This record gives sequence, C-alpha cells and structure tokens, in this order.
Amino acid sequence: MSSLAVFASGTGSNFVALADALDVSVLVCDRPEAAVIARAGERGIPVVSVSPRFFPDKAAYEAALLRCLEHYRIDFVALAGYMRLVGPTLLGAYGGRIVNIHPSLLPAFPGAHAISEAHAARVSETGVTIHFIDEGIDTGPVIAQQAIAIDPAWTLDQLEEQIHRVEHKLYPQVLAGLVGN
Repeated sequence: MSSLAVFASGTGSNFVALADALDVSVLVCDRPEAAVIARAGERGIPVVSVSPRFFPDKAAYEAALLRCLEHYRIDFVALAGYMRLVGPTLLGAYGGRIVNIHPSLLPAFPGAHAISEAHAARVSETGVTIHFIDEGIDTGPVIAQQAIAIDPAWTLDQLEEQIHRVEHKLYPQVLAGLVGN
C-alpha cells in the first residue's frame, strides 16, 4: 500500500471524499485560512500549511513541499482543488505520481473555470477527468473519465452539484486502484 498526500487550497469537498474512503497520510495546503484545514483536523489527518509567499521563488517553495513529502514518506500526491500549477521541482521528484481531478471531459474546457465555461457553451455533456499531471495546464495523460449529460434547464449551481457528485465517487475509486488503498 502506498502513502498518499492530498494537496488542496479551498473548502475541501474532494478532500473529504478522499479522506473518508482512503488512508490519507497528510494534507498539504497553501492557504492557512482554507476551510479544508478544519476538515482534515476533524478526521485526525496531519496538516502542513505552507504559503508560497514566504519563499523567494517557486523552486524554493516546492523544495519545502518536497521536504514535507519526504518526512511523511509519501508515494503519491492527489491534487484536490489545489489552485497552483505544479512546477519542475515537484514534477521531477514525483513525475507519474501526481494525480489531478478536473471538472470537464478533457481536453475540453481546461483551466480554472471549466464548469462555468461548459454551462455557458450550452454543450450537451461534460464530465469529470482524472489525469496524471505534467508541465501543462490539464494536459497530462488521462486515467479515467466519466461523462454527465447536461439538462438544458440546469442552472450553473445545479451543474456544479452534478459534477461534484461524480467527482466524489470517481476520484476515490481511481486513487484506490493506484495507491492500493
């Protein structure tokens, strides 16, 4: 069984789905005020909060993250609403072992506003993609995808709710297969 770190920046709904289904060794958060920190505390999961603003550059910030991952002997990293691009320092050490979840059927709608862009485009379907990360934005090799047919009457909030339902089931299943949890 491999050890798993989850990187998150926000409220932590995907973190909760992962933590409730898998053995998460540590939460790494880049925002000390993020709600996900309390959610980890409620589950007894250690938290490392490291703000990049205290480092001279991205490489120094990621070197600090690497020391944390080494301390916890982490094998895999799952990004769950982590709102930073992972750079060469982490990719060099964990290439092929960092997984992300994205709320669209990549390559459609990459980036931070995928759900609202799909809703505005009035496409008939969207979905969820789980993929390994690389140096691009949502360009890494796809591990799994699940489509969602969009009801044209759905509001943006309703579409987001449907996306989150799929994310909260699919991400733990896929990660369990990867890390042996």
